[in-house]
Amino acid sequence: MSEEANLPHDEAALRLIEAAIFAAAAPVPPRALAALLEDGGALPALLTALSARYAGRGIELIEVAGGWQFRTAPDLAPKLRKVVEIPRRLPRAAMEALAIVAWHQPVTRAEIEEVRGASLSQTSLDALLEADLIAPRGRRETPGRPVLWGTTPSFLTRFGLRDLRELPRREELLTEPQIIPLPQAGEVGSQHEPGEGEPDEGSPPA
Repeated sequence: MSEEANLPHDEAALRLIEAAIFAAAAPVPPRALAALLEDGGALPALLTALSARYAGRGIELIEVAGGWQFRTAPDLAPKLRKVVEIPRRLPRAAMEALAIVAWHQPVTRAEIEEVRGASLSQTSLDALLEADLIAPRGRRETPGRPVLWGTTPSFLTRFGLRDLRELPRREELLTEPQIIPLPQAGEVGSQHEPGEGEPDEGSPPA
């Protein structure tokens, strides 16, 4: 007889969703977790119990980007920076463009430049695409049919948001979040752009 067969039903279900969330590289949607259970309706109570079990530990269970994910406790970020290699932050120009996309999406490159009051170099746009923070969202039905840009699920994950309704103030978005970015976020090194004149402001917190 397997060890799991000797466990109470709720405990076996807890172990199952715990393993599923731990093994996933991205936040796991509730529907995917519910599909693993005999009683999908028990999922909210199980997630509450699992969150309570990890509360205050080095690893915590949080709801982010429409799913659930294990992350390191934010208060440990200063110590983790000593042992975990953290990618350098995006250039400030790219972060400004990202903030505009987040609040005005879907938005064209020309509209980003109009709001920002400065041109947007291809380097900044490529940095956001490489980091999987923005993606095409169709085309504006105007002359030239310019590409519309919007944020991605990786954007929500990167900034610890459940959905776009939790967007912080623009000033907060320009500051890196107190989390360790996921490997798949594809962070790129900070680069200076011709004409931008913005210095690199250091690495993001762990």
